[in-house]
Amino acid sequence: MVSDSPTASPNASPADLLITGCTVLVHDDQERIAFEQDAAIVVRDGLVESVTSVADAVGLAAVERVDARGQIALPGLINCHTHAPMVALRGLAEDLPTEEWFNDVVWPVESNLTEKDVELGARLACAELIRAGVTCFADHYFSMDTVAAVVAECGIRAHLGEAYFSSQGPQGREKSLEFALRHRGTADGRITTALAPHAPYTVTDADLAATAQLALEHGLPVHIHAAENRDQTDTSLSRHGITPIEVLDRAGLLATDLLIAHGTGIIDRDLPVLERASGRTAVAIAPRGYLKFAWPDTTPIRALRAIGIPVGLATDGAASNNSLDVWESMALTSLVQKSVEGDPRWLTSRQALHHATLQSARAVGLGDSIGCIAPGRRADIVLVDLTGPHTQPVHDLAATLVHSARSSDVRTTIVDGRVLMRDRELLTLDVPAVVRELEDRLPTLVDRSHGRRIQEYDT
Repeated sequence: MVSDSPTASPNASPADLLITGCTVLVHDDQERIAFEQDAAIVVRDGLVESVTSVADAVGLAAVERVDARGQIALPGLINCHTHAPMVALRGLAEDLPTEEWFNDVVWPVESNLTEKDVELGARLACAELIRAGVTCFADHYFSMDTVAAVVAECGIRAHLGEAYFSSQGPQGREKSLEFALRHRGTADGRITTALAPHAPYTVTDADLAATAQLALEHGLPVHIHAAENRDQTDTSLSRHGITPIEVLDRAGLLATDLLIAHGTGIIDRDLPVLERASGRTAVAIAPRGYLKFAWPDTTPIRALRAIGIPVGLATDGAASNNSLDVWESMALTSLVQKSVEGDPRWLTSRQALHHATLQSARAVGLGDSIGCIAPGRRADIVLVDLTGPHTQPVHDLAATLVHSARSSDVRTTIVDGRVLMRDRELLTLDVPAVVRELEDRLPTLVDRSHGRRIQEYDT
């Protein structure tokens, strides 16, 4: 709710940023969504100092001001699972089953990746994310030192993990650990890190167990693909007699802070396993890709929430999802859940906004610092313009935000109190220059004539 009015003594230093005239999405003490009109947000030292009324903010000194009259202030969206540099492969592998997508296109092309390709992909991805109102993303990919450098430069927040397969040998796991330790807390605290084994079908039980031990020893979370689809679960049951979730449990990973990507193959027998996990377990959902691959199931959000598992919103990589638009993921999540549950009352617009904000923050381990606009939280804020014909009239603001608004309605994106996009103008990235350089590199990047692939999909 709106805080007490800010108190400014005559000698008080100016606020770093003052946003005025907006309607602010807030959470009450029961985590219910509400909207405060005619509000002002005071930002100091990268934190929200107060959320007050426009009247009470009159005369408050500030280094930078944003007039947000007629706009909605939301906590910055969080992309809880993606592969940012894969924007370079957007549209390359279309209309294919999962196995062919991996084996015939994506993994052969990824064998060509250079650090420069990753850098350019990361720059383009960060530009897309910022323009779509995403202030934090959880990335699981290769050459992550390069991605971390881009994050530090452009001002976004990120939760990064160096992916590895067991086929790389012990050095893959070691590189993942070294990256996580080296970059934890860098970029003025905007980068958090995780260990990033690829999946139970590409990482051995021994490596998974070793990862769990390393995570507990060093206080690191783990980010992994698991039970991505029902075929993987059925194959695991046939070959090993246990589900992918049970594989994670047997390896000790459910004792760590674990982020599971996708989970559309989670079945009823997995739920008590997840419920008794001693670590913080969360799941990231990216529904557009599941629809494209024609997977028969989706992430069972209702069942997971019933056992206290946070479910955050994601896009996966743009090679499968074609975009990094979490706004679209929010709408699709609500619609797909209504369809699979046969219940128009689930997920509601307010529930979808909760998943896009607090649930997503918890999923990436940042539930105490981002995910809502409140005193003491990091000032990760986006301003959304609802004056377009596609968002008028507004009868239900939550429904308008989820089902009518688009990512292109985001006018301003702020991370840690720093404005990264203002009135749709990116301030920290040069997209035309990135696109020109990337286009020059594409013929070499997408060449598959060598016959190599970085891994084999067999599940």
